[in-house]
Amino acid sequence: MAINEQMLQSIIEEVLREMGTSQPAADAPAAAPAESAAAAAESVELKPEGEVKQGTASDEVLIGLAPAFAEFQTETIIGIPHSKVLKELIAGIEEEGLKARVIKVYRSSDVAVCGHDAAELSGSGVAIGIQSKGTALIHQKDLPQLSNLELFSQAPLIDLDTYRAIGKNAAKYAKGESPSPVPVKNDQMARPAYQAKAALLHIKETEHVVPGKKPVEMEVIFK
Repeated sequence: MAINEQMLQSIIEEVLREMGTSQPAADAPAAAPAESAAAAAESVELKPEGEVKQGTASDEVLIGLAPAFAEFQTETIIGIPHSKVLKELIAGIEEEGLKARVIKVYRSSDVAVCGHDAAELSGSGVAIGIQSKGTALIHQKDLPQLSNLELFSQAPLIDLDTYRAIGKNAAKYAKGESPSPVPVKNDQMARPAYQAKAALLHIKETEHVVPGKKPVEMEVIFK
């Protein structure tokens, strides 16, 4: 019998009850607190601008978004709005004097594919890949797809300061520097605590994969 989304959600809730992990892991960043009405209304629109062209500028870093990012999903696994995530990644790149270019990768929901495809199209050869749930990495075009410069696999432990630092380090690699890796938190309970939710979010992301579709350039409009 096919399992629909409602049945899958019920299964996940049951798993969480049995695991006793319905509460976030101790070291996981809390979801963003309530903000003013203006701040809470902030969002981002991704406007497609056609097939991505090969970059030629050595001062650019591409950000390769997974298929559902900021469209079918709008926040990370711990509730950080995608608009804020993108702002921090871009700000980190720009702080190092480089330019950010945002693309959407459709052929896969794998963060390694998103990052490597973007790196191959980047004028600097360096890019950031990010999934809707928040998992991210810094990739370089000359590396094998399953290798990377830095990997941030525990999405529940990634906060906005970390995303900004990821942007800065990506820009430093693009400039030929060898920065110290971005510090990351490590909590062995984060994975089991969020495993079921992560699986659901990945399934929903994968629903928007379009095999064979080439990456699309995105104009980023913050509202």
